[in-house]
Amino acid sequence: MIKDLDESNFKESISSGYAFVDFWAEWCAPCKMMEPILISVSEELPTVKFFKVNIDDFPKLASSNNIMSIPNMIMFKDGKPVGSVIGATAKNALVQKIKTLLKVA
Repeated sequence: MIKDLDESNFKESISSGYAFVDFWAEWCAPCKMMEPILISVSEELPTVKFFKVNIDDFPKLASSNNIMSIPNMIMFKDGKPVGSVIGATAKNALVQKIKTLLKVA
């Protein structure tokens, strides 16, 4: 399951362990294409918490995380960014990227 984050719960939600945050918008077609992929990946990688942030609803979160284009997904470890994936990505490539980040972070 992917939980929606906002300004009141963002820091606390990503503060411990691994958190993968999808920054997206309702009008973004590639973001909508990524949604079922992210749901599937979240079920495959239970050690990672999956979240999403609507950048139109929470522009301060987008700005503070240097989001310039979407979809933009950032992996955090204990609240600190350790890697990102920008643009629509195939499921296998996304799983491999996350697994790589889990090993190096």
